Amino acid sequence: MTTFTQQLSQAPRGRGARTNATGRYEAQAREAFDDGWTPDDIEPVQLTTTISPEKAMVIITRNDSPDVGFSASINPYRGCEHGCIYCYARPAHAYMGLSPGLDFESKLFFKPEAARLLERELSNPRYVPEVIHIGGNTDPYQPQERRLRVTRQVIEVLSRFRHPFSVISKSGLILRDLDLIAPMAERNLVRVAISITTLDRKLARSMEPRAATPEKRLDAVRRLADAGVPVAVMFAPCIPALNDHEMEAVLERAAAAGARGAGYVALRLPMEIADLFQEWLATDHPDRAARVMSLVRQMRGGKTYDSQWGKRMKGEGPIAALMSRRFATAKVRYGLGEKLPPLDLAQFRVPPKPGSQIDLFG
Repeated sequence: MTTFTQQLSQAPRGRGARTNATGRYEAQAREAFDDGWTPDDIEPVQLTTTISPEKAMVIITRNDSPDVGFSASINPYRGCEHGCIYCYARPAHAYMGLSPGLDFESKLFFKPEAARLLERELSNPRYVPEVIHIGGNTDPYQPQERRLRVTRQVIEVLSRFRHPFSVISKSGLILRDLDLIAPMAERNLVRVAISITTLDRKLARSMEPRAATPEKRLDAVRRLADAGVPVAVMFAPCIPALNDHEMEAVLERAAAAGARGAGYVALRLPMEIADLFQEWLATDHPDRAARVMSLVRQMRGGKTYDSQWGKRMKGEGPIAALMSRRFATAKVRYGLGEKLPPLDLAQFRVPPKPGSQIDLFG
């Protein structure tokens, strides 16, 4: 049996999590202990990504959270190969009987029937249109999308139905779908948010090991904006003593690239993420690990996380207040405080099916 320290030193190459703790719903748990043996020259473990189809009954999910800014969303994937260590979606993998650690970023699921289900739900006579957000859980443009094209198929349906949507990603792969997104932007039917957490390539590689580089994300902002797509930058998460000093620089670069809005979220560490994040700090940033966690707890009432609505996204206390003031000031300074008009719901219509009677008055 390997020790916990050995587990950290054997962190799989190109992955975010350092361990693969048992999911919280499992009947049995695995625990590392020190048996006195210490092998020399341990090679980093290599993990292979697997992706399996997931049978879904519905594709539009709804929430009543006042914090997230949308109530309807579509998530084409479960788990994310980007491997961002801070990802708030990690704990959901426990519902699949898997670990929120390495399993989350290497054992993925996709919804092959997403487009068909969406068409069925939008065609329901009782359906009332509302803006649908794509990617509220895991990134809809993670690497597997290049081959599977689930997100693109969803957008194709939304385009045919003239249905407004928003999408968030940290991948340049979104540019593949400009042929769909740009025409919808002309109709005021789409907005895009690009997540940029740091401009430091080394930190990005460590914190988000399989996501696009910061420059690639800025290029995505630029090219989307040049195509007339309203783009916002998300500085999320903002981590005190780790990337918070880059807040103004990220907003400045994003504004120069054409972003029209900005948002941020203070680091969230619900459930298993708290241990995973601290393991990562211990291996990648041991010099500042204690300082980071001290400031996080100061923002969370002495805990690693507070899930209360109204507090979970921004935190509380002097550190959180300073973060909020800095962000508000930077938004104004770089012209990112513009309030965009709401997306147009009035254009929604169910397209005629092949062979159906043409609506002469529609």
